[in-house]
Amino acid sequence: MGVNTAATEWVRILRSDTAARGRLTCFPPGGGSAAFYRELARHISTGVEVTAVQYPGRQDRLDDPVITDLHLLADRIAAAIAGQPGPGRALFGHSMGATVAYETALRLAAAGQPPRALIVSGHPAPEFDETGQLHRGSDAALIDDLERLANDPAPVRLLRDEPGLADLVLPAVRADYQAIETYRQRPGPRLSCPVVALVSTEDPTTTVAQAEQWRAVTDGPFSLRTFGGGHFYLEEQHATVAQEITRHVN
Repeated sequence: MGVNTAATEWVRILRSDTAARGRLTCFPPGGGSAAFYRELARHISTGVEVTAVQYPGRQDRLDDPVITDLHLLADRIAAAIAGQPGPGRALFGHSMGATVAYETALRLAAAGQPPRALIVSGHPAPEFDETGQLHRGSDAALIDDLERLANDPAPVRLLRDEPGLADLVLPAVRADYQAIETYRQRPGPRLSCPVVALVSTEDPTTTVAQAEQWRAVTDGPFSLRTFGGGHFYLEEQHATVAQEITRHVN
């Protein structure tokens, strides 16, 4: 029988299950929060407890200082979830969350708690060095990029029209852009768990070939699944994506 994970400063419970056979911890994309995964959690099959990481500087952690170093962010997350009782844990991350999940997986493995699986979505493998400098740019440039990636750009446009809203949202967005644009993979051991890469065929940030390079991070099995749609393809295909994730958690 499973044991419910306790909510902490870093973890939000999206669906509890005292009889869970597996656990799934989700890592939000840049600028996102744990709430990004609420709809996906509804479609994960029964028998899986679903949690999501809440990065500082947003929603109920709005007053917490943002973290602009992705390695430090993974340190804090791994420390928060390591040692929690319950069944095996799989990690899932989309966009920036893919790299945060990977770095967290390395830390859990080093602590003797390797994840059941690492599922990454919509981001190049860690060997890819981001050369963008949007975190140094204007608010308008950040909003332009958010608009470029969004399935529905209308909500993003509100940031142009509502300066008060932008003042609340953009500091976390800028911190996340800095974390991913300055991230560099460090030498070290490979994972041993299965790694699954998900990518959409029209994602402007990640090609299928770049997603294939996630194969290099593990000595375990690797698989790749493609979907139609843009960068946030999963928002339009929650059920299908959840079905694929569930295969690797139970």
